[in-house]
Amino acid sequence: MKEFQYVIQDPIGLHARPAGLLVKQAGAFQSKVTVSSGGKSADARKLIMLMSLGIKQGMEVSCQIEGEDEEAAAEALEKFFRENL
Repeated sequence: MKEFQYVIQDPIGLHARPAGLLVKQAGAFQSKVTVSSGGKSADARKLIMLMSLGIKQGMEVSCQIEGEDEEAAAEALEKFFRENL
């Protein structure tokens, strides 16, 4: 299992547009991707679940990746977070 933390920089937080892109990015890999913040977690392939986390600017999120292609997925998702959130 791979894991990384990221502090959200986007002034609006994890809103619909980047959440939709995150779902698409996570869906490109076979590994299970879970995003956690504030004691709650969600499957990164489910938009409504991601939005229900209520992630705002300055909050730290944890991303856990587990599966066959976890190395590639972790690298791509960490890059996604830096560039989009």
